[in-house]
Amino acid sequence: MTKAELVAEISRKIGLEKKQVMDTVEALMDVVSTSLASGEPVYLRGFGSFIIKQRAAKTARNITQNTTIQLPPRKVPAFKPSKSLTVKVDKNNA
Repeated sequence: MTKAELVAEISRKIGLEKKQVMDTVEALMDVVSTSLASGEPVYLRGFGSFIIKQRAAKTARNITQNTTIQLPPRKVPAFKPSKSLTVKVDKNNA
């Protein structure tokens, strides 16, 4: 599902204009992005958590030049679904 499809579906379900729903979705994404960028996780009870994971430094290979490079440690955003979401997805795909 794309963002446009998500907006259309929410608009249809709650009866708001697509513009209002799009603004709300954009605001949600902005708040989540800003929170994660500042190192603060976002918890949505019953849905899941947007968290920051720490990746360790590692050695990688550049296969075109046949050399190794050292990648520094880094932080990456991640999503951890709630138990109820996991059960719902598993139940619907069984």
